[in-house]
Amino acid sequence: MTMDVITSASLNTATEVLSQIVEAILETVLAANNVLIERDGFAQLSNYLEKIVPILKELSTKRINSPDSFNNVLDILNQQVKAAKQLILDCSKRNKVYLFMTCRSIAKRIEEITKEINRALTLIPLTSLDLSSHIIQEIRNLRDIMETAQFKAALADEEILAKIEMGIQERNVDRSYANNLLLLVANAVGISTERSTLKKEFEEFKSEIESARSRKDQAEAIQMDQIIALLERADATSSPKEKEMRYFTKRNSLGSQPLEPLQTFYCPITRDVMVDPVETSSGQTFERSAIEKWFSDGNNLCPLTLTPLDTSILRPNKTLRQSIKEWRDRNTMILIASMKTKLLSEDQEEILHCLEQLQDLCEQRDLHREWVVLENYIPTFIDLLGKKNRDIRNRVLIILCILAKDSEDAKERIAKVNDAVESIVRSLGRRIVEAKLAVSLLLELSKNELMRECIGKAQGCILLLVTMSSSEDSHAAVDAQRLLENLSFSNKNIMQMAKSNYFKHLLERLSSGPDDVKKIMAATLGELELTDHSKSSLFDEGALDSLLHLVSHGDIETKEAAVKALKNLSTLPKNGLQMIREGAVPILLDLLYYHNNQSTPNLREHVAATMMNLATSTLSQDTNQMQAHVSMIESDEDIYHMFSLINLTVPIVQQGILQTFHALCLSPSAPNIKTKLMQCSAMQVLVQLCELDNPAVRSNSVKLFCCLTDGGDAGIIREHVSSKFIETLIRIIKTSNDEEEIASALGIISNLPQEEPRITPWLLDAGALPLVISFLSNKEQNGAYKNQLCENSVGALRHFTVPVNRELQKKVAEAGIITVLVQLLETGTALTKRYSAMSLTQFSMSSTELSKPIPKRGAFWCFSSPPEIGCPVHQGICMVESSFCLVEANAVGPLVRMLGESDHSSCEASLDALLTLIEGERLHTGGKVLADAKAMGPMIRLLSSDCVRLQEKALRALERIFQVVELRQKYGYSAQMPLVDITQRGNSGLKSLAARVLARLSVLHEQSSYF
Repeated sequence: MTMDVITSASLNTATEVLSQIVEAILETVLAANNVLIERDGFAQLSNYLEKIVPILKELSTKRINSPDSFNNVLDILNQQVKAAKQLILDCSKRNKVYLFMTCRSIAKRIEEITKEINRALTLIPLTSLDLSSHIIQEIRNLRDIMETAQFKAALADEEILAKIEMGIQERNVDRSYANNLLLLVANAVGISTERSTLKKEFEEFKSEIESARSRKDQAEAIQMDQIIALLERADATSSPKEKEMRYFTKRNSLGSQPLEPLQTFYCPITRDVMVDPVETSSGQTFERSAIEKWFSDGNNLCPLTLTPLDTSILRPNKTLRQSIKEWRDRNTMILIASMKTKLLSEDQEEILHCLEQLQDLCEQRDLHREWVVLENYIPTFIDLLGKKNRDIRNRVLIILCILAKDSEDAKERIAKVNDAVESIVRSLGRRIVEAKLAVSLLLELSKNELMRECIGKAQGCILLLVTMSSSEDSHAAVDAQRLLENLSFSNKNIMQMAKSNYFKHLLERLSSGPDDVKKIMAATLGELELTDHSKSSLFDEGALDSLLHLVSHGDIETKEAAVKALKNLSTLPKNGLQMIREGAVPILLDLLYYHNNQSTPNLREHVAATMMNLATSTLSQDTNQMQAHVSMIESDEDIYHMFSLINLTVPIVQQGILQTFHALCLSPSAPNIKTKLMQCSAMQVLVQLCELDNPAVRSNSVKLFCCLTDGGDAGIIREHVSSKFIETLIRIIKTSNDEEEIASALGIISNLPQEEPRITPWLLDAGALPLVISFLSNKEQNGAYKNQLCENSVGALRHFTVPVNRELQKKVAEAGIITVLVQLLETGTALTKRYSAMSLTQFSMSSTELSKPIPKRGAFWCFSSPPEIGCPVHQGICMVESSFCLVEANAVGPLVRMLGESDHSSCEASLDALLTLIEGERLHTGGKVLADAKAMGPMIRLLSSDCVRLQEKALRALERIFQVVELRQKYGYSAQMPLVDITQRGNSGLKSLAARVLARLSVLHEQSSYF
């Protein structure tokens, strides 16, 4: 039922009319929820109307004794409810800005309706109606409340309206003032501050004014025209073209010559043009500050008329002030228009002077800034940025920043100038003063959407900003960071920042951006070439958690992007260890096991490569630290399952898995990994892979096999090594271009058990010996794996120097290898020295039987050649190539020096070699050679070694050496303290052995309890 249906009360029964009014009230209350302005006032009115409803319903049940007087009540209620609804409808549909500007009159109208409804309530004949006491009390209470009800515009709205009125009164034409007012109005009425929206609302507002004129509401129309004139100064209310037309229409009407000030513009006291003219009680006008000083100096007479003045009366002369202002504006407009040609001068001093004037004018008033923009100075300013004069560039940057501040028009004009942003960006790379001005300007420009696009695309801009963001100048650094923040609207810009090692916004998007953006950011991290510092910083700033979340919960493409990023970041061992600690391995294993999606064939490849990086990171752990080592794979099932994938995946994934296990076999968890791999028949699989044609898979298989044979179970090795496999290894050594693969193949040969009698014949049949000799004889190896090749070649040589095959020993010796081994005792790595000593030991074990007796001299010895000098150890004729004598090979000295090595295995090997010189009947001769070579001191020092096996060997050697009286007397004393220490601290076996040596030195009795 609409309000129009309600007719005069005289035409209907009271009951029907009351029912119609109640229905109209309910409709009005419901409509009040949609008002755009004065919500509190309408809510208060609705509250009153709702309280009237039960009263009217009660009245509709009563017999009315005075229909005429009651009809008056109904007429008032009918009219006012209808007026309230119409007002509500107007405030729900009309332009929001118009409603805001008229909010005072709306509040007044609400108050009038409330008063009239209250008047109707007072006309109800309460005494003649049979109303309940409750209803009567409700009516009285409601009348009391409504009688005192007041409606006013909200305080915040009043403050905005007051600023509008002040702007009108003072004829404020500053653009910034108008911009601020328009934003306040927009926020007050809840409309967007986007420029196009404001423009649309303002145009609708002007249309409402035209409607007011058509309603002949002239007072309102005049007031609204004043508001329009004020708000038209705002950027959003007029197009740049409209402003430009208004400006040039006015400027062209002024002429080209400035006007002299009128005489009335001068202050009689200061003789200067006035700024704030005030009128005294005598009717004369003065500059406010001047007349106030006149009064403060004790003067109370008018400076002109000398009549007494009321010093409390100073009235602003608004008319004169406006005239002076208009005169100033006219001359300033002409001045600004005339200065443009001066900036084209070749005289740099003139250009600087002109720029200083323009800067001063721009700083004075917003209006001046607008005129400079409208005179199209901006292209000229951009051209001046190409000047070599630093002062000119700095001044231009300052002016451009002033012009751009809070001016969308200026920003857009800068954007339209060719190479404008590029010219400004070039200043970022100059001295700090100019760079600071440039970044301030770019920061202001970046508030404009079009300019943000241009700035982000400028070559080198983001890199320079990133550099400046860590500047020692805090102001410049903050501005650069804020500008980067503004540029982060674009994913491309964020990616460019990341390429410049600025990851703040990338990490934010990676953590909390939309899913598609997260994928882009992850993909970016996967493609970047990062420094170790950047990789570490990314993890420190939370990249790992975000990436693991994407791997666990993202779609298949997102998973791949995130894994690729982790692969890139995990190349830093510190990051790899952190990934292991934070649970990345189970997540990656899950992808490796169960995700074989054809749409992302590279996913497993990236997972395998990442796993390899994690395994490699475990090698970086300091074995000397007390903290527990990080173990990558602890579950036996995971080890078996992962290795089993080798037979089920493509070569590139096979390669990653092999590299992973190779690294793990070198890590602190190597013993467990090797054991589990041996148990799952890894050697059998690797033997097959070593025969493949795929170089990468074969190479990594050889490397892993080498690791497994190093200290591996000899029985398992014998089980899987055949003559065919030996031939495969030799073929690899001969044909491969991968030095590491060659070194690993030699390492496998080196690690093969020597006690297996078939190994050496297989090696000989495959042609291994010439290869080993060639590697040892090649002195020009300088590759990355030079040491590894040498170590494993010497290790492999041990198969060919066993004393049971002297013909083979002789073949090796004739190749000059013994001399090479002696040299390696001095120059090789610890392992090379150890293997060299072991081969020399095997050679030396054959020397006694191969040494030739010295021929006896003939009867005519005085005519024969001098007798040959025999070997001091073997007492015969020894030669390196025939008897392999260590003395003749000059090996004793290097072997003695090796006794001082920190590597226990090297010491033990050298000691074994030296001890071959005192075996059997060679004790005296060999002992003397050792003494002459100064071996006794190092041997005695080995008694204090922390290696029990070395101690025992040294003890047994000294026990035998001290059988020689001469040696016992000479070196026994120096051995006593270490021997005593062993008897006190050593294990039971060493104690007994040390006691026997002490007994030989007559320090203990042979009946001592130590025996």
